[in-house]
This record gives sequence, C-alpha cells and structure tokens, in this order.
Amino acid sequence: MKFTKLGKALLLSALSAGIVLSVTSCIQSYTVGYLYVMGTVTAEPSGNGIVSGFKIDHNTGKLIPINGLPVASGGANPGRAVLFTSIHFLYVLNRGVNKEGGSDCTTADPCLNSNITQFSVGANGILTPQQTFYTQGINPFRIIGDTNSNYIYVLDHDSPVTLSDGSIVPSSPANPNSNCAAALGNDKNGNPITTCGDITAFKVDTTTGRLSLIVNSQVTSLTGTALPYFPVPSDAIDFVEASGYILTLTGTPTIGDTVFSYGFSPVTGQLSVVLNSVNQLTNSQNANGLVNNATAIVFPSGSYLYVLDNEPITVNGVVASQSQILPYQVGASGSLNAATSGAIPDDANQANPIYITSESKGKWFYVANYGNNTTGTGTAQSGIAGFVVNTPYLPTEMAGAPIGFGTGGGPVCLVEDPSNQFFYTANFNDSTVSGQALDEQAGELKPLSQATHAPSSYSLTGQPTWCLIDNRTN
Repeated sequence: MKFTKLGKALLLSALSAGIVLSVTSCIQSYTVGYLYVMGTVTAEPSGNGIVSGFKIDHNTGKLIPINGLPVASGGANPGRAVLFTSIHFLYVLNRGVNKEGGSDCTTADPCLNSNITQFSVGANGILTPQQTFYTQGINPFRIIGDTNSNYIYVLDHDSPVTLSDGSIVPSSPANPNSNCAAALGNDKNGNPITTCGDITAFKVDTTTGRLSLIVNSQVTSLTGTALPYFPVPSDAIDFVEASGYILTLTGTPTIGDTVFSYGFSPVTGQLSVVLNSVNQLTNSQNANGLVNNATAIVFPSGSYLYVLDNEPITVNGVVASQSQILPYQVGASGSLNAATSGAIPDDANQANPIYITSESKGKWFYVANYGNNTTGTGTAQSGIAGFVVNTPYLPTEMAGAPIGFGTGGGPVCLVEDPSNQFFYTANFNDSTVSGQALDEQAGELKPLSQATHAPSSYSLTGQPTWCLIDNRTN
C-alpha cells in the first residue's frame, strides 16, 4: 500500500494524537472509592448528626468532597455504621441523647430516641435516606454486619425492663431483668444473673435494604414467649464476628474483662449459646493476672483475633508499653486460645488502642491509638503503630525508634482505600481526616503531603465518630 504525502501526514498526526492520549490516560485522575465519616455535629434544622463523604483520587489519595454531602444522619449522636457495598446500602447507628440533651449514654441516664437509619448509595457516592429501624434494647452503641450482607447485629449496652407503670428502663440491680438468666445462667456465686446487655439481630432484604427483626429461637422468657433479643453479660465494650461466632467483649471490675461467645448461623442469622461461652481474659504481665482495661476486640484477617488493652505491661520489671495487644485463636465452641507468644506491646509513645486493620496483602497491620490526650493536632499518644506480620501470624513492631505514624488528635477509625495505596483516620479531637500513603516495600505510612504532594489533613464539620470505605465506583 502506498501513501501520498498528505496521507502520511494525516497518519503521523493520528499516531501522535494517539500517543498523547495514551500518556494522558495513564496520569488521568479518577475516583477509586468513597470515604464516609459519621459526625456528631448538629445539622440544622433537624437536630441530627451528619454523614460527610469524600471521593478518593487514585493517583494522589487526595480527598474531594462529594456534592450534596454532608447529609443528616437520621438521628442524634451517630456512632458506628455498616456499609454493604454489594447491595449499595449504608446503615448508621444513631445513639440518641440523654434527658439533658447530652451524648453520654449510661445505665443511670440512658439515651433516648436511638435508631438505625438506612441510606441508599447512589451515583457519585450520593447518600439518600430510606427507612428507620429500632433496636430492642437500650443504649445501642455498636453495629456490625456479616460478610455476606445478609444480617446486621446491634450491641445494646442495657437490656430492657418493663415496670408496672409501663415505662421501659435499663436492667440494673434496682430493676432486675429475669430474662438475663435464661441465656446467661448464674453468676460465680450461684445466683441467677438479672442484669445484662443484649444483641438485637436483623435480617437484611438485599433488594430493598429493609431490616426485619430476628427473634431468639434458642431462649424464651420466663413467660414462655420468644425474646426479641439475645442477652449478653453486663458492661459490654465491643463485639465482632469471627470464625462462625459472635464474640462480645465485656468489662466486669470484680472479675476482669471477659469475652462471651454466641454461635452464628449464616443460614438463619440465629445466635445460639455454646458451652463454655465465657472466656476469662488473663495476662501474666499484669500484677493481678487479669485484663481490666480492654478497649476493643478486632478480627482483621487470618486466623487470629485481637483484644486491645489500655494498661501498662511490665517486662523484666520495666514498663514496656502504655498498652498492649492480646492475640487469640478462636477454638471449638467459641473458646479463645491465647497465643503462646503472649502480649504484644503497643508502640511505647502511644496509648489507648481502638482498632486494628490489616494491609490487603497481609504483610503488615496497623493499630490506631486514640491516645489519652484531649486536644491538639498530632499530640503525643495519638497515632498509628505499624507491625510486621511474621509466620505464623505473630506480629512485631516495625523497626525504628520511634516508628509510630502520625495522625490528628484522637483517631476513631482506620481504613485502607480500595486501591491499597492509602490509609485514612478520622480524628475526634481536632475534627479532621488524616491521609497516609503506604510504602509497598517497607510497609511504612507517610503523610500524603510527603508522598504524593496532596493535602495530608482535611477539616470536618464537627467531631467524627467513625469512618468507612465504599470500594464501588460509577
């Protein structure tokens, strides 16, 4: 085939344009996912909290506010949330406020008007409120979903008691709940347990997102009716699904912290009490041998789960860390088998661990430490501690002194973006989101401003309480 001079010129022009377009497309920015942040600030005029949202730029990790957000959370004092990417629904747990209008929910002064607000996740990350649902207990404060997007579970700090006048109050020594003993049995003195918290379970309609209550088919009340909740020991701290069980971390001052096990059915969503369901958490590093300041229970990946504990541990007579990480394997009947390696010291410059997340390839994991400080950006004891995952799944802190990675003050969550390049925390004390880039060779986290020249800190309206990632893009 022969080309005229004009034809050759046009062909070369087209090829040049194609090369330019190819180069441009390689550096073109696009959204790799969305970051949502729950916040306690009031969104007028509804009196609700808010949900903020950001697009994540895949090249730099830069956060770009989503048009139309923040939106009202559907209730006051939003805390945790669950996002089911496969069915495009977000569920926000709004804890409500106490009689004085405060957000401190206690047994003595419970919060009112708590709810679960469902949102649909639409194009460009837009959130649209759908329906509202309610738990069966009092003072709900944790919410989780199963891995198949079929069930949602809410941890209520207090189980309900109906008084003679029809009012409903939290179970307490002054207002005992006879249904607690039906699932929990007797205390260490042989007396029936009459004060407890509970788990409210819901089935998720994967088409509409609607939640329907799952009643307790394993335990009935003293009157013979099915309980609308699943009792758990008092003073619940956190809970998690792990290896076919729902494990609830509880704190009891007189006997130390424990983990209570329910068997979980992925077919029906039912929870069933298993034998030897109460696991006493012990640690030989502590003077009294008991764990008394656990903050969270997390199952990031692999075969181990972790209980995070905010109390000093001593090694050879020297305080080695302000806090610690206790590794366990989940055994038969939901029993916890402590790793032979013992407690893992947290970063010595940080305190109050609240969450663990594992890097996508399983080579490193990171611990978000809230700190014991109250104000300030980057103040001591807030940060991220990085650990190398050895074989068999026994982590050691990354080499360096100090190795802790900075955040804003009081991180409340830690998430990895869908492209596995960036990590983000939402920081309660200074109302920011902090972004870090992952060094894929060493596992270190570097502020975005150093790694990609994107801003490392983003201001929020009000104080955040939780964050999560949607890996779906349009």
